[in-house]
Amino acid sequence: MRVIAAEAVERPRRQVWLDALPFAVMGVVAAVDILAGPDLSFAQLLSLGPALAAVSGTVRRTVLIGVTALALTETLAFYNHIMGSRRNDLALVTVLGVTIAGAVAAAGRQRRERELASLRVVAEVAQRVLLRPVPQVVGPLRMAVRYISATAYARIGGDLYEVVSTPNGVRLIIGDVQGKGLAAVETAAMVVGAFREAAHDAHDLAAVAVRLEAALTRNAEAAHAVYGEEFVTAILIEIHPDTDRIEVLNCGHPPPLLLGDGTTRLLGPDDEGLPLGLGGLAGEDRRTHAVCFPAGHRILLYTDGISEARDRDGAFFPLVQRGGLLAGPDLENALDRLHGEVLQHVGGILDDDAAMLLVQRRPSTSRRGAAADGGHEGTGTVSPDAVRPS
Repeated sequence: MRVIAAEAVERPRRQVWLDALPFAVMGVVAAVDILAGPDLSFAQLLSLGPALAAVSGTVRRTVLIGVTALALTETLAFYNHIMGSRRNDLALVTVLGVTIAGAVAAAGRQRRERELASLRVVAEVAQRVLLRPVPQVVGPLRMAVRYISATAYARIGGDLYEVVSTPNGVRLIIGDVQGKGLAAVETAAMVVGAFREAAHDAHDLAAVAVRLEAALTRNAEAAHAVYGEEFVTAILIEIHPDTDRIEVLNCGHPPPLLLGDGTTRLLGPDDEGLPLGLGGLAGEDRRTHAVCFPAGHRILLYTDGISEARDRDGAFFPLVQRGGLLAGPDLENALDRLHGEVLQHVGGILDDDAAMLLVQRRPSTSRRGAAADGGHEGTGTVSPDAVRPS
């Protein structure tokens, strides 16, 4: 599993520029002062060197650049024959004062950076608890996952996913919590925890959804929230190890993609259910749908941070048309290609969290169940070929 923050990858390159900037500025000031002659003095502007160093450098670096600026000030004064003059003394005091102020500011910034680093360690531990790494192989399946946080320095957000191997097959969930911030993270953690428990003992996906609804209701009541204000869109999938048939339960979430035989199709049904937390408004039980997931095919589960990524003209990312990016033997590389294409589409950084879970049924999987029966007793079903074409 890879978790990617939205902070720019060019950070090291930017740091090189910041490190060189104080010296470049002092060099320009010194050159202008020499060219201007002794009648005009720009030596006070050498204080820009330690001021800029304090922005990103350490206390020691700021002091060293300040000392360099003082040495340049004296060198220029000697060159212009103004050593000991009032103008030179004023330049020295200015550079010295800015150096001291910069050193104090750099010390405060470094302290805050250490505190932030500690908080990031805590966040990464929380991320490992909330979004555990997905194994590359689970029964008949190969998997890869990618989580992209839209917040710089963040590692977790309101998107969630989980994979649980149960006696009924492999059960998966991917979801997106309404809202952002710590409240969304708390809700996501609660939903993932409830799914991990329900996936093992619930007899079908509809029963899992009922358990998740109950957990959301308790969470809303504990927070003194009005029922219906807190909801989660989600896709639940159950993959049987000995058959090509899988069960899909859509709770108001963007439909998964089925990729195989050179085509990319959206998995139905056409009528998406209500999000988790709003199921009581439907007046009827949730219905699962059976579809065919042949050996060698892949399914991409994703959140709306991918499907609703917009370019500068407001156009959504054409996910179905870019399904070919998910081909190739390596699932991790396939997600990397899709992630890169999404970033290119938006022109930089995503403005929403995004999660992607790519699942492939290994070719050794038996297909005997697919030929035997396309339905599932006790659930609303469609034909195994009931996928919505792109």
